[in-house]
Amino acid sequence: MKESASLGTPGSALGRIISPPASTADAAHEGGNSATLTAAGISARLDRIPASRPVWAMVFMLALGAWFEIYDMFLTAYVSPGLQTAGIFTKTTTSFFDLTGIGAFVGALFLGLFIGTFSVAFAADKYGRRKVFVVALLWYTVCAAIMAFQSSPHAIVFWRVMAGIGVGAELVTIDSYVSELVPASIRGRAYAFLQAVQYTSVPCLAFLAWKLVPITPFGLDGWRWLVLIGCGGAVAVWFIRLGLPESPRWLVQKGRYAEADAILTKLEQKVERSLGRPLPEPVIVALPPVVKQSALREIFRPPYRARTIMLMVFNFFQSIGYYGFASWVPTLLVEKGVTITHSLMYSFIIAIANPLGPLVSMLFADRIERKWLICASASSIAIVGILFSQQRDPVILIAFGILLTLLNTCMSFSYRTYQAEMFPTRIRARAIGMVYSVSRVSAMLSGFMIAFFLKDFGIAGVFTLIAGSMAIVVITIGVFGPRSNGLQLEQISR
Repeated sequence: MKESASLGTPGSALGRIISPPASTADAAHEGGNSATLTAAGISARLDRIPASRPVWAMVFMLALGAWFEIYDMFLTAYVSPGLQTAGIFTKTTTSFFDLTGIGAFVGALFLGLFIGTFSVAFAADKYGRRKVFVVALLWYTVCAAIMAFQSSPHAIVFWRVMAGIGVGAELVTIDSYVSELVPASIRGRAYAFLQAVQYTSVPCLAFLAWKLVPITPFGLDGWRWLVLIGCGGAVAVWFIRLGLPESPRWLVQKGRYAEADAILTKLEQKVERSLGRPLPEPVIVALPPVVKQSALREIFRPPYRARTIMLMVFNFFQSIGYYGFASWVPTLLVEKGVTITHSLMYSFIIAIANPLGPLVSMLFADRIERKWLICASASSIAIVGILFSQQRDPVILIAFGILLTLLNTCMSFSYRTYQAEMFPTRIRARAIGMVYSVSRVSAMLSGFMIAFFLKDFGIAGVFTLIAGSMAIVVITIGVFGPRSNGLQLEQISR
């Protein structure tokens, strides 16, 4: 193809063009005539930015906000023993949907996550990534604080649902934001780093639970302190995140090219100062014209229908495996005869692996094709889970628990990256919300399913259920999942 040179400073948005850009009319709309003010130009400029301190700083700021979302998601596992000891919830249930059992508390979070991911995610496509994740964090904080002072199981379940709505909207928005902001060459590592920072909340939570849940500081149950500590930190992080910019790709989708250019130019200048050298010229590949009108039904039409079905099936079964262990660690250990205090201590040791898994995965996150990384993780979870169910020795239990946690976190950041890559910017948040919402339904049901299997079939039955779910995950992604590593978002989604 014929290349044409564009003039400009080395650090500016101008570079070489491969074939005529398809959206020059959009650039004219903004009054500009540079090819780099088209959708293709903005995309090329983003993807030519190398891994650097300013890029990691933005991912870190996003991760700080999501720290408290993950804190709240894993809160279930660590306050459950305290809720049972306080006599608010029972370990098992008399009927499948008994709201006085701990399964209802587990299910309440995922009902809220379902509403947040399915019904609220559209707001991130309409109003912007930045606005939604700031508002969602505040929503979660207020609802969780109210829940901390409830004493009846029904009131706790209700406010748990309300807090879950904020968490669900937050996580979908962040996944959309990161995929659109970081260059294709480090997308896998960016998600791994994001999750590594987020998941430091789990050992912190586990440590606090170990120390606080068995006692009542100042006359307030330890589990209530756990909830309130998360709320206090979330307020502080809310102010930090106000300094984050909007997604340039989202702005382009809305026809706001000048704003996207201003944000991207500022980022490019920061990166150049950090590296001490000019950025490489962007290679602008022709893309289809920007489609400004969008509807959720688009994901059920070719070419996205097959991907949507594939990811919905995947999400339904992966959450059973993931949350079947993560949300029940202390309870499963108690079922094996471990005392509540020792259960929480063992859970803390296991939880330390949560941020370590993504950190280790940064070494190969962009080297191994994403779909095969998901399949390998799921297969290993099935095998290690069965082995975990057969153990009684505390040291071996902890070792297998750590290994399961490492595998779960590897699968988690991989599929979060993967499903964000599958859809175009105009519907990305809604599409992620739609496919992700299926996992919330299954995770909600898994709370009741795990309680049922634990009562009637024991721990071996629980991990047989998890292994079967992981087998379906491997088949779904391995057979029907497309490749995505190293490709521009626009190339993957068209």
